[in-house]
Amino acid sequence: MKILFISPEVVPFAKTGGLADVAGTLPKAIRKLGHDIRIFMPRYKKVDPEKWGLKLAVQGMEVELGARKETVDIYEARLPGSDLIVYFVESKHFAEREELYMVKGKDYPDNFEAFLVFCKAAIPFLKKIDWRPDIIHGSDWQSGTLILYLHELRKSDPFFKRTASVFSVHNIAFQGIFPKEKFALMNLPDTYLSEAGLGYWGKLSFIKAGFVYADVINSVSETYSKEIQTKEYGYGMEEILRKRSGDVYGIVNGLDYELWNPATDKNIIKRYSRMTLSLKLQNKLALQKEMKLPAEKEIPLIGMVSRLDVQKGFDILAEAIEEIMQLECQLVILGTGDPKYHELLTDMKHKYSKHIGIKLGFDAPLAQRIYAGSDMFLMPSKYEPCGLGQ
Repeated sequence: MKILFISPEVVPFAKTGGLADVAGTLPKAIRKLGHDIRIFMPRYKKVDPEKWGLKLAVQGMEVELGARKETVDIYEARLPGSDLIVYFVESKHFAEREELYMVKGKDYPDNFEAFLVFCKAAIPFLKKIDWRPDIIHGSDWQSGTLILYLHELRKSDPFFKRTASVFSVHNIAFQGIFPKEKFALMNLPDTYLSEAGLGYWGKLSFIKAGFVYADVINSVSETYSKEIQTKEYGYGMEEILRKRSGDVYGIVNGLDYELWNPATDKNIIKRYSRMTLSLKLQNKLALQKEMKLPAEKEIPLIGMVSRLDVQKGFDILAEAIEEIMQLECQLVILGTGDPKYHELLTDMKHKYSKHIGIKLGFDAPLAQRIYAGSDMFLMPSKYEPCGLGQ
């Protein structure tokens, strides 16, 4: 079976949250089952062509954006540790972005155009390489419009006539909502602008496109699949999902044991298993040194790997951190997100330099070392669709 897995972030190339972990590991597992699955993602500025061995696949491909056309290049590489092909869309919208979706706490002003071009680029590209997917699997609002275009194309384009669609939601709070005036850039019949289509309270929603037009809707756990159909957790999309409840499923995110296994992990100082737990101490001491904390085996070390966001409970942590620092413990945090929490943690690091270690950004090997070396893990989330850290 041929499967196109489209995602706005993929480990190890680019990450803001758990979606990237899933996108970088689930396709590997599907590939091992014998399917021809390929990943389609943006080439952000931080995706180094030399580091990851990117090679040009298609140059100067035109994508319609309303009355004008934009040009994109498509690169390809292999997902590390596998023979799985990853395609990267390079456009002017992604080329200079320091981050993926937001800068200084605000959405990039061209997010609509960026992810519309990203999704539309998949259509001529697949035809160009003559690769017909049996399934297109989209993830979150950034890929919602490809699900919509597939729905439209199946009416008249024989190339996509037999292609089914799956749309996975990892966090329904992020919905890709834009002014309805931008609809003209989508090159679609006006019927899609209605409340039965993309329309959402006088605006447009990319995640709604996925919910309305996908053949099957998936969420990251069975519980979350039910929660998003309620007013409390549906964020305004609950009625749409209830209407399609027969097509909504929940499959718990899995874990890549080749990557997340302290017995084989090449990114930690000392490998250990449940039979050799005493060796974990060496990872703790090394982590303390790496984060410029006193290397003391008796002091409890608390780890946290998270997006810095209210949903993740950072408002709770902000209120409690002074009290936590009165305890005899150390706190190590890795993550990126809301600038106000960047500032808070930086200030706390300066104030409690012997108790807090901070790394603001995406660092997959460091995340593995935090899990391997911490005595406890802090996860004060308001809610978790799945919660890979658990």
